[in-house]
Amino acid sequence: MIVVTGATGHIGNVLVKALVKKEEKIRAFVMPSESLIPLKDLDIEIFYGDVRNLKSLEEAFRNADVVYHLAGIVSILKKNKNIYDINVGGTKNVIKACLSCHVRRLVYMSSIHAFEEPPKGVSIIETKSFDPSKVVGEYAKSKAMATIEVLKAKDEGLDAIIVHPTGVIGPYEYKLSNMGQMIYNFMKGKIRFYIKGAYDFVDVRDVVSGTILACEKGQSGENYILSGEQITVKKIFDILSKELNVRCPSVEIPTWMVKSTAPISEFFHDLFKISEQQIYTPYSIHTLLSNSLTSHEKASRELGYSPRNIETSIKDTAEWIKELYH
Repeated sequence: MIVVTGATGHIGNVLVKALVKKEEKIRAFVMPSESLIPLKDLDIEIFYGDVRNLKSLEEAFRNADVVYHLAGIVSILKKNKNIYDINVGGTKNVIKACLSCHVRRLVYMSSIHAFEEPPKGVSIIETKSFDPSKVVGEYAKSKAMATIEVLKAKDEGLDAIIVHPTGVIGPYEYKLSNMGQMIYNFMKGKIRFYIKGAYDFVDVRDVVSGTILACEKGQSGENYILSGEQITVKKIFDILSKELNVRCPSVEIPTWMVKSTAPISEFFHDLFKISEQQIYTPYSIHTLLSNSLTSHEKASRELGYSPRNIETSIKDTAEWIKELYH
């Protein structure tokens, strides 16, 4: 029996489908309020619960051999009242439930943001040293704190593996992420300019493949970066322009202007409670201007991880969003 928390999320639903194809018996742990559309027509067990409730986790993990813990809040906003309760407190509960239910192996979905950013030109590689005070943003801090808890659990006898994906894109996203929202906005001709910046993006299908490989081949207590390819914002727009036949923005906004106006954009987004994903915040700008040079050499060497070309992923993402909102 395999339990997947966060099973209806972007990575979660793709992981569940991949495990079903491997003829595994799956129990999907989902919040009662979540839509089950991403898991439609799958031969799996649905278990309703909340990672903030230890008892519900213990009930879900009963007779489980492996737990993939993906449930969490991803946010580029300055504040999110639930981010520590779910990302950190929820992970602590998952660890307790794994130990009490004698789960054989826990695979925890951390983030590249949990690592301290090295100087420009130096690749981000795996380390066991995490310090929430040395990362930027509430999301990054919460993931660093949760990762520390998983590493500590090894001393309590828990067999745990940690994976760190970079920026995840790709099809099968039923609720648009920040990146998905940006592609949708581009599709609708809402993006008039671009900024100088780049990031490492990875296909959700490759993240899932790497995560399963980590479970099957990874060493207990080890962590693995699942990255893809670093690409500039301008290059992303060039690819989307050709794929969607939409005019590519030609105006580059100066960095100083972007940094000074992003807080205002975030303020008004919060003030007016705009429902669509906010893509223009101080944190998102910081991320695009940060050092995103990343190496997945360890995962490739030890697990056989091999991500696809990022241009293919961008095109597939655009095609999925176009079909989703047709």
